[in-house]
Amino acid sequence: MKITAARVIVTCPGRNFVTLKIETDQGVYGIGDATLNGRELSVVAYLEEHVIPALIGKDPRRIEDAWQYFYRGAYWRRGPVTMRAIAAVDVALWDIKGKMAGMSITDLLGGASRDSVLVYGHANGADLEGTIDAVGQYIDLGYTAIRAQSGIPGIKLAYGVGRGTLHYEPADATLPTETVWNTSKYLDYCPKLFDALRSNYGNDHELLHDGHHRLTPNEAAQLGKNLEPYRLFWLEDITPAENQEAFRHIRQHTTTPLAVGEIFNTIWDAKDLIQNQLIDYIRMTIVGSGGITHLRRVADFAALWQVRTGSHGATDLSPVTMGAALQFDMWVPNFGIQEYMRHTEETDAVFPHAYSFDKGRLHPGAVVGHGVDIDEALAARYPYKPAQLPVARLEDGTMWNW
Repeated sequence: MKITAARVIVTCPGRNFVTLKIETDQGVYGIGDATLNGRELSVVAYLEEHVIPALIGKDPRRIEDAWQYFYRGAYWRRGPVTMRAIAAVDVALWDIKGKMAGMSITDLLGGASRDSVLVYGHANGADLEGTIDAVGQYIDLGYTAIRAQSGIPGIKLAYGVGRGTLHYEPADATLPTETVWNTSKYLDYCPKLFDALRSNYGNDHELLHDGHHRLTPNEAAQLGKNLEPYRLFWLEDITPAENQEAFRHIRQHTTTPLAVGEIFNTIWDAKDLIQNQLIDYIRMTIVGSGGITHLRRVADFAALWQVRTGSHGATDLSPVTMGAALQFDMWVPNFGIQEYMRHTEETDAVFPHAYSFDKGRLHPGAVVGHGVDIDEALAARYPYKPAQLPVARLEDGTMWNW
């Protein structure tokens, strides 16, 4: 069995997606997601110029060898571009293997550890009242876990505030939108938000919050401590984690569960955080972390330290990654939760899939491979549109973490 062709498909049904399709001499094909939000074409070039030529003629069943070839064989390792390219190959090959075997990826991994996948949605509002209403809407939709973000008085274009729909997409302009940040206002406001949410909805639903790398370790520790009375499911990305040791200071001052990792690319980004039990959830993704082959090693390592998975699942990941993630989530023993932001109807049409939402959980459906396909004719009707993520500055003009 040989790979005979591979090509990259770029489409924008509401936002940009990069998909790799690998074809074989037996008529079986697989697809993988290679989307890097705001930097999509960098991965396209990496795939077309460096990866695809090396794929032709290889045996698609040798997934491990392919992963090692593109990771170890690239002297310039790691990074978001390289690891997304590897992930696209890896997921496409798992898809092919599942189709050849007549099995889902979950079954290839060893079978399901659960019956469905707990997910959380994003509720956000321009102000306190808007966020309270948005959380109520998600409860009405059946979610039992909700991430709450809110506009902050005195901060223009605060992170996480959507544009009035379920389909939040922050990449919004050809050049980055500049936003302004004030940590003091945020630290004062955030506990008030969760006090209001618990007062309105009680303790029957899990609440989550994303700090989006905005705080210093000491500020993060302060926020975690102040949020303890509201029993958050987790506090996410509360400080940049390039320095993994920074989380030790936070851990010493708060019992609020900590989650991080959506921008991580390899186990080396998370090793110290996990083995020192400085986090509770690892949020690495299949598309950002070199595919299923690598992420299962991260999950197995995390399980030794009682750290659970909580994979990123925003709309910058295509339904291909969501389908693969659900297959992984159904198997992984130390599963915690899966982020689930709904795609637009146009995106769902371009990427037909079997997974479905019911009562706060996703169900992958009875599929072979990962269960997601691409309608190439429809995809061609949505050409690429340049869009970049915003940037943030402090009020004095200093660049900050968006």
